[in-house]
Amino acid sequence: MKDRLVTLVGGGGFVGRYVAQALLTAGARVRVAQRAPQRAFFLKPLGGLGQTQFVAADVTRPASLARAVAGSDAVVNLVGSFARMQAINADGAGAVAQAAADAGAAAFVHVSAIGADDESPSAYGRSKAAGEAATRAAFPDAIVVRPSIVFGREDAFTNRFAGLAAMLPVMPVLRGAARFQPVYVKDIARAVAAVLADPEAHAGKTYELGGPDVMTMRDVNEVLARMVGRDVGIVDVPDAVGAGIAMLGFLPGAPITADQWKMLQRDTVVTGEDGFAVLGIVPVPLAAVAPDWLVRFRRHGRFGKRQPA
Repeated sequence: MKDRLVTLVGGGGFVGRYVAQALLTAGARVRVAQRAPQRAFFLKPLGGLGQTQFVAADVTRPASLARAVAGSDAVVNLVGSFARMQAINADGAGAVAQAAADAGAAAFVHVSAIGADDESPSAYGRSKAAGEAATRAAFPDAIVVRPSIVFGREDAFTNRFAGLAAMLPVMPVLRGAARFQPVYVKDIARAVAAVLADPEAHAGKTYELGGPDVMTMRDVNEVLARMVGRDVGIVDVPDAVGAGIAMLGFLPGAPITADQWKMLQRDTVVTGEDGFAVLGIVPVPLAAVAPDWLVRFRRHGRFGKRQPA
């Protein structure tokens, strides 16, 4: 990776910032491309002088992408959204891949998601599948990585549920039996860096990335409650009630949207070969790292007690 220029489209986002750190550590030059590049300036001190670049780009504006990826040895698309899904997850992914191909990039990595499927009950899952297809059409040797639900210090997953556990005496759980394989954001970054280190060996392949533990939604809530020192009651919401709540997802503050409800009808777990095993990466379990940032939800902070595992 030494001195190779890697453009990260969406590099200042939750996953992107960790991919940037992994590549900077490996010696690559990193160009962060996103709609508001100034929001990613926090990455600049992580690299050496001139090692990090920033450029404005929008996946819905192909001309901006052409400028952003010019001269890149490799391009990584990290952009995804639960809004404007066709424009961003599908058409946008294809536009980034086409820009990378036109620029003569030697490697392209597309970060998708477990659950990408043309026949998914959710629009999100279908848009992710369409994005993979558009990526392959534009850049046949593209490498696709599909993580399960991602956790990390800045996530909207562990922080949300731990925050609820800290406030509520009883936690209602939607689709408590739905299964996930939570994956640490730093492990996804390691996987992207690994495939870019030898792109020819991984050309055209798809890697599903799941953490070491398969957990139900109920399991997740129970574990996070213990991490913040709360012995809360966990109540499974009947599916009929959950579906009704999801129908109100368009309202401000709603806990779930109708499309997210549809996503929960399928498990988010690795279905084929374990991508981490292929790449020689041992994934980190949720319990090993999450207490480090969830301490702020404990009564009395780090001086408070955790419930036994």
